[in-house]
Amino acid sequence: MLSQRVRSVMEIKRLLTAPPETTVVNAAKLMKRRKVGAVLVMEDQKLVGIFTERDALFRVIAGGFDPKITPLAEVMTKAPQVVDPDKSFGYALLIMHDNGFRHLPVIEGGKLIGMLSARNAMDPSLEEFVSESNRREQYRREHA
Repeated sequence: MLSQRVRSVMEIKRLLTAPPETTVVNAAKLMKRRKVGAVLVMEDQKLVGIFTERDALFRVIAGGFDPKITPLAEVMTKAPQVVDPDKSFGYALLIMHDNGFRHLPVIEGGKLIGMLSARNAMDPSLEEFVSESNRREQYRREHA
């Protein structure tokens, strides 16, 4: 899976975008409704920032901002790091890991085309492995 191209792993249909003047509370409501952890902040069809769940906690709440009146432009990550869709998924995961990101926008020819999230790393075979590991541990505890 790590050698697959970002293009084949990225999310397209779950992209959530909003303009920079969107308030934090409205962005949070959109994130809840769409069940996503990040908003891609767009201006004139160009990616200008990203706002995540962690931004809401660390920058807004811990920073003492009022989410009802604070625009995303004040608390988003401006000019976020992006990845090309033809890079390997492993390369993108390394960027995310090294920088502490959970979300990485995918840009091709200057245009937003997708998003990678930490969730993408949880492919079915890995989930099956974790499930089997948990099942075995439970068995060991019950039969020890």
